[in-house]
Amino acid sequence: MSTETPRTPERLRHHFEVERELAQKMRQSTRTERTQLFKTLYSELFARVPDHPRLTRRDTPESSRRKVESQLRLLRPFLNRDTVFLEFAPGDCRLASTVAAEVRRAVGVDISDQRAAGDAVPENFELMVYDGYELALPDATADVIFSYQFLEHLHPDDVDAHFAMARRLLKPDGVYVFDTPHRYSGPHDVSRHFGHELVCFHFQEWTFREMRAILRRHGFSAAYAYRFGHPLTRRAWNTVNDLFETAAGLLPAKIRQRVSSRWFSSVTMAARA
Repeated sequence: MSTETPRTPERLRHHFEVERELAQKMRQSTRTERTQLFKTLYSELFARVPDHPRLTRRDTPESSRRKVESQLRLLRPFLNRDTVFLEFAPGDCRLASTVAAEVRRAVGVDISDQRAAGDAVPENFELMVYDGYELALPDATADVIFSYQFLEHLHPDDVDAHFAMARRLLKPDGVYVFDTPHRYSGPHDVSRHFGHELVCFHFQEWTFREMRAILRRHGFSAAYAYRFGHPLTRRAWNTVNDLFETAAGLLPAKIRQRVSSRWFSSVTMAARA
């Protein structure tokens, strides 16, 4: 299991204030400025908040294995030996390296190389470091694209550009599988300890219905919600899911958050090209 060092209210407040300050800098930035901020903002955050959970959390081999396996469950309905797999923001690349053993080719796309020194690299895996915008891959490259807890960190002005890129990179009938925090059970970053507004590094959190609108705008032909780790491939079940979500949205904020923490913790979807 993962463990984190407990923090005092004062240290939690310090984390919040620093992250809010840096997030505001990002919110007010231009696209050109963001290409530089991507390289420095998290380093500055970790330098000023040395007890940040990303630095103090200790993952055991077992917890790491379970995390990879839980993500693989989302992907396995779409993987086979001929698959070209692409992951945005793969972090330590453990998932992409594991997937590589089951597919023809695996590609990780990130703004930096976060792999540990000495990690084994499968022959059919490639990590591409880019500026967050321009990616030197041809159209219709991937059968399956994946991102996990990534979309919420995109600047609001960059969301459409990301989905346009994902749609461009997908082969006909390819699928984009993603998981991002659900707005009704949020905020899911440190903002949640000090109010109900997203003011830190989660710039947006969505509902299923909001995400469907984005996917339609970018030409995805269908989008399936996940329930209990499996995609709801029948339209009727997706309609039921959206009706429950609509009902939850009518609840008072505190009750909505409490109910949604169980039923709508994340927006997990598979979108067809």
